[in-house]
Amino acid sequence: MSQPAATLLASKPIDVLVVDDAVVVRRIVSDALSADTAIRVIGTAANGRIALQKLEQLRPDVVTLDFEMPEMDGVETLKAIRKTHPTLPVIMFSTVTVRGGAQTLEALAAGATDYITKPANVGSVTEAQRRIQEQLIPKIKALCRRSGAAVTPREVVPVRPVQAVRSVQTVPASLIQRRPDAVAIGVSTGGPNALAELLPALPRDLAVPILIVQHMPPMFTRMLAERLDQQSAIHVVEAQAGMRLQPGTAYVAPGDYHLIVKREGDHVVTALTQDPPENSCRPAVDVLFRSAADVYGSALLAVVLTGMGQDGLRGSEEVRRCQGRVLAQDQASSVVWGMPGFVAEAGLAEQVLPLNEMAVEITRRCALSLHRRGA
Repeated sequence: MSQPAATLLASKPIDVLVVDDAVVVRRIVSDALSADTAIRVIGTAANGRIALQKLEQLRPDVVTLDFEMPEMDGVETLKAIRKTHPTLPVIMFSTVTVRGGAQTLEALAAGATDYITKPANVGSVTEAQRRIQEQLIPKIKALCRRSGAAVTPREVVPVRPVQAVRSVQTVPASLIQRRPDAVAIGVSTGGPNALAELLPALPRDLAVPILIVQHMPPMFTRMLAERLDQQSAIHVVEAQAGMRLQPGTAYVAPGDYHLIVKREGDHVVTALTQDPPENSCRPAVDVLFRSAADVYGSALLAVVLTGMGQDGLRGSEEVRRCQGRVLAQDQASSVVWGMPGFVAEAGLAEQVLPLNEMAVEITRRCALSLHRRGA
């Protein structure tokens, strides 16, 4: 008796094309991915030209792409892929260097779906494979859930019931129109491009500061802040300890540090910690949201954008407990509807909006007249 169509679809592995000029790297990546039965490496390529030929022959679900290659480098290859395959997930392999950070941001702007950092100085092939598996496999599975590639039922992470939501107080009608004193944004996979669309759409005279956690390594966050600052009317900086928050300025958490805020007299200042990672992340959205909720209470607006995993869920619960408000990006405009999806499905989001409407809503709320705050 033949299997039902749904069962056949669920059992189909995710097909990956690995592109790297180094034969050792191709082997390490291929072996790391092939260890997962839900993934199948259907081909490799030593440069971009070969990759483009194999793309049409093999029709993979995902491409992993190195930057430094002869004949046709990673960014050139990516741009060529996007002309014919605008939605095919492409994950770049980056290095944690100034050059690697610049290349990564260029690739994301050119249409890369995501990136991982190459393991360096790990001491063994086994350790390199383990780190690739930890970083790359979850991204491949999350991106293929979004793009429509087959995923086995065991890979689908169920939305965990959030018991604490039942105790969240309903926001009083008198506070619905209260102007926030700060905006806190959490974002991960797809975040650099989401921020590049959101922040430039905000007005220069925005009346509140913005705090941002984007999951990125050190150095990358500084370069991201610099690029966003060039593109935006508001000022964008990488946060340092002791910065006094100013309206019309966005503070990006530095890689490998949690960003929190503290009240000092009449002012609120930034602080950085290297407390343990939360949700396997440092910086973590939950840490920022909890800290900002503690300082701003009902005058906080939290925004959860595209990203893998659940970072931001518990922090959003805390924002709601303090009678602050939460916005979440919708599924259609998210690269991965993990972080905003968990928040939305837990009933924590006051509104679920497409990315192209988020800046308008933030601006509207921040422009509410002061006399309506009741302060």
